Amino acid sequence: MGYEFIGYEKNGRVAYVTIDRPGVLNALHPPANAEMRQAFTDFRDDPDVWVAVVTGSGERAFSAGNDLKYHAEHVRPGEAYPDAEANPFGGITSGFTCWKPIIAAVNGYATGGGLELALACDIVVAAEHARLGLTEPRVGVVAGAAGTHMLVRQVPHKAAMGMLLTGKTITAQEAHRLGLINEVVPMAELMATANRWATDILECAPIAVQASKQMATQGLGLPSEEAVRAKYSGYERAKASEDYVEGPRAFAEKRPPVWRGR
Repeated sequence: MGYEFIGYEKNGRVAYVTIDRPGVLNALHPPANAEMRQAFTDFRDDPDVWVAVVTGSGERAFSAGNDLKYHAEHVRPGEAYPDAEANPFGGITSGFTCWKPIIAAVNGYATGGGLELALACDIVVAAEHARLGLTEPRVGVVAGAAGTHMLVRQVPHKAAMGMLLTGKTITAQEAHRLGLINEVVPMAELMATANRWATDILECAPIAVQASKQMATQGLGLPSEEAVRAKYSGYERAKASEDYVEGPRAFAEKRPPVWRGR
């Protein structure tokens, strides 16, 4: 299908989702969220694509979050934001299960829902000029797209509360120091860096990667012993796969493995 508010393409094993609303700093509204949901669903369900990269168009913003002009025109006190349940912010911030890795390439401001979208990704690389923050309280709203819950799970508690309660942004360098992002690079190197991470992931067996993500995610809220004993469908699938045999065989034969993803 054609998209109006995003770009979506596939190159080999990698899918690229680009928020394309530069005139509003790539802010998202329900129609854009719906398109992102469709794109990420296609990525999740396509067996030939194993990694996704999400970014924003231009060099100013990854996403400035919720489109406040649209919000002001459509939201009424006490009512749900239009299509919020059908299409969560950015398509993946809640109610979306995908064990394939998703990389965020933060090319500028990642504020409000923009940071929530990045928090929903597995790996985050950012341009040196990027700034990140859950700024919702400064405009009278709340980071309801899982941001309040995800931030306290991904950075030290006091740092998370400082960001949540002031709505202030931090630099990419500070975000890296806190462990919120994986790498900071010059803007000119951003997409190459995201692609390098994708390539490194693709060197691994895709089913093993997906199992690892599932186990880490689902086991996070469990006591360690319970997490170890729990049953994970991805782990069982990995053990039953052709790649489970191919990896050790390739190692023994001193050759690169040929992953089938099955």
